[in-house]
Amino acid sequence: MTNKELADIMYPDVTKTIEDYETMYPERNLGEGAIVSRYAPSPTGDVHMGSLFTSLIESFLPKKFGGVFYLRIEDTDKKREVPGCVERQIKDLAAFGIVPMEGVMAPDKEVGEYGPYTQSHRLDIYHTYAKWMVEHDYAYPAFETPEELEIIRKNQEARKARIGYFGGFAKYRDVSNDEKAELIKSGTPWVLRLKSRGNYNRKCVINDLVKGKVEFPENDLDQILIKENGIPVYHFAHVIDDHLMRTTHVLRGEEWFPSVPLHIELFNLFGWKAPRYAHLSVITKIDETTGNRRKLSKRYDPEARMSYYHEEGVPVIATQKYLLTLANSNFESWLDQNPDASIYDFNFDFKKMSASGSLFDVEKLKNISRNHIARMSANEVY
Repeated sequence: MTNKELADIMYPDVTKTIEDYETMYPERNLGEGAIVSRYAPSPTGDVHMGSLFTSLIESFLPKKFGGVFYLRIEDTDKKREVPGCVERQIKDLAAFGIVPMEGVMAPDKEVGEYGPYTQSHRLDIYHTYAKWMVEHDYAYPAFETPEELEIIRKNQEARKARIGYFGGFAKYRDVSNDEKAELIKSGTPWVLRLKSRGNYNRKCVINDLVKGKVEFPENDLDQILIKENGIPVYHFAHVIDDHLMRTTHVLRGEEWFPSVPLHIELFNLFGWKAPRYAHLSVITKIDETTGNRRKLSKRYDPEARMSYYHEEGVPVIATQKYLLTLANSNFESWLDQNPDASIYDFNFDFKKMSASGSLFDVEKLKNISRNHIARMSANEVY
């Protein structure tokens, strides 16, 4: 049985080709140097300081350099979804002046020609690209039960081997297509796994906009791309979405750094240019008890919550200015010299971002707020 015949059995309802989608989502007609960025939250929690910081920069760049800032909802993890979360996230962002140019504008409203911008509405697209990968021997169905996967893990521990589904531990990687087809026809549950071409002993090198040149071992794990329920995992969905929506810059937390080799491998397999990545360090504060730096916490720190700034009477623009002092080390001195200038007059530079994380300072925030309010008219203050 050929790979194409197996792919037809796995995805019998797919009627489009990846070429169809390339035509449906063409390159954007933007000027040279234009930036297309996105804020792509999952509807599992409210906006907090870390996400506000990231989304502010993501929305700042297209306004500064031309381009598009869009909002995409990554709702593939339905078990963790919180009702009403999307609406609250949109409102919280808007309350701080962060409004997308396209994408999800309300839970039932999308604007733009590159949608749907909600991942659960894009399953046909993901399945089309999944089918293409099977046809080209870049992916395959795997049928292990959770118990079988646990046995593999224990076997690796006993051998003191690296943990993961790869090489000789990937049971269904080299099983014949005929046997895979029979298992599918018999109703055996399956997931789609990447058939990795990576070599753990080779290096994957990226030039991160914040961290600089970083080397990782190549990905050699046959990671799950599509779950048993037909829903893609984040790694697969975001690569397809960022390509089709023509994203040029991806800003995200540094906790995603270990996933970079997998994402680069997926972009390469499809023959796509990867976006520029900027992995942002966490915002920290000085712990009053220990005197040490720690991550800003929604649970313990009121300034991590968005309601804090409204309660304290901090103007939106003052909050934006303060966050830009965290983003670029030279913004504060620029602000002192240009107190009445638009923030978009500032020359943002990724090289001025801290690779080790910024320190949150409530007193500096309040000082910027006082200085801004002092320059407002009485009516504006009222």
